[in-house]
Amino acid sequence: MGISGAGVRILPDRSPSWPRVESDVLGLAGQRVRIDCFKAYDLRGRVPDELDAEVAYRVGRAYAEFLGARRVVVGRDIRATGPMIIAALTRGLQDAGVAVTDIGECGTEEIYFATARWGFDGGIVVTASHNPPDYNGMKLVREDARPISADSGLLEIRASAEAMDDGERGAPDPVTPLAARSDYLARLLTLADLGELRPYKVVVNAGNGGAGPVFDGLATTLPLDVVRLQHEPDGSFPNGVPNPLLLANRELTAAAVRDNGADLGVAWDGDFDRCFFFDADGRFIEGYYLVGLLAEHFLAREPGGRIVHDPRLTWNTLDVVRRCGGEAVLSKSGHSFMKERMREVGAIYGGEMSAHHYFRDFSYCDSGMLPWLAVLGLMNRSGRSLAELVDARIRAFPCSGEVNLEVEDAGRMLAAIEARYAPGAASVDRTDGISIEHADWRFNLRSSNTEPLIRLNLETRGDEAAVRERTAELVDAIEAA
Repeated sequence: MGISGAGVRILPDRSPSWPRVESDVLGLAGQRVRIDCFKAYDLRGRVPDELDAEVAYRVGRAYAEFLGARRVVVGRDIRATGPMIIAALTRGLQDAGVAVTDIGECGTEEIYFATARWGFDGGIVVTASHNPPDYNGMKLVREDARPISADSGLLEIRASAEAMDDGERGAPDPVTPLAARSDYLARLLTLADLGELRPYKVVVNAGNGGAGPVFDGLATTLPLDVVRLQHEPDGSFPNGVPNPLLLANRELTAAAVRDNGADLGVAWDGDFDRCFFFDADGRFIEGYYLVGLLAEHFLAREPGGRIVHDPRLTWNTLDVVRRCGGEAVLSKSGHSFMKERMREVGAIYGGEMSAHHYFRDFSYCDSGMLPWLAVLGLMNRSGRSLAELVDARIRAFPCSGEVNLEVEDAGRMLAAIEARYAPGAASVDRTDGISIEHADWRFNLRSSNTEPLIRLNLETRGDEAAVRERTAELVDAIEAA
């Protein structure tokens, strides 16, 4: 499935390659500056080239002024630059009149939890998730952990930060520390439906991100036999970036599952808002099939409920939800869109094939801890392995997994593919990129928000050979476009 045409090449994995743009932030001297670390859903950039203390200060002030916030909770992941960024961010918040509470080192979902649990006007976590150690960033939410994206305030915050003048800088009030983790862990266990749990053997790989201590806090209450890999938080990421979607990062977990005769393998990204699964044979289970599995779990508890899903891969989810008597609701991909759609329709659960899972009872937010607890509960109650829970669905709707293609002009490429494959199609949907369905196969092709990439996902009705053939055909068509 090689690529030889000009302007297109297939990437070997999903490693992030954020565009490097020089920042011309020169200090607060009344002149307009440019800040280039704002993305579609968050802020992310190299430190100090794209994100430094000056940018963090500006963002703090602009965020507070945009929300009219008076009480904001902050936290940071395990990166070495976190203390510097959060100190400047905090001062910016304080100079805008905000009382700041700090929960310390945490994962993204802990800020979601704290914002909603204690009624803050907003929350900010300093994190760059699975990006390399020289990156940092921020994820911003407002009251009740509602997301702030480019469609709901990030652009306004950026404009305000860029236009900011020096302003008054008085003596700030002390930051209030908050030990939030015990309440957070208790909430997770309240939401988990584990029953009288069997003593499962579980391999966990935190990738030297922040998941290890949180997992340990949960595991101390559970009868698990645990094999820990890359468990200690280390912001230098000595074993590589914590991104289980990279093929090279999967084998360690897979081999440990096989070598230890484990029942399950779980791995997380750096800020552990995503988790990934391996069955007892060490096979990586695509996140797509977890969406269907968890949808079935929640619909068994609340028949007739609504399930929100993304458009990249859909047939399995639609089939499961229909069979379980629920209502499937389509949303554009991305955490802010998924959360907003879930709130609109009162969905009990939402899932993306990218391993983001959203829970109504967790403030409609994504969590990387609730999914593995839910899967263990399903295994425990059914007496079945993870493979037995998903194998029939994988056979019924085999998929390509996400194929990333680098292109020079994503818009032109998408238009060319639509012109070729839309005629005679059963349906064409443009909710997110283009989704084109034929009787026995469908695909979604969408451009990246941050890179010169298009992302291809393809599935069939029970024909694994056709997945390979159609995927190769689409790649060749993109090459020729």
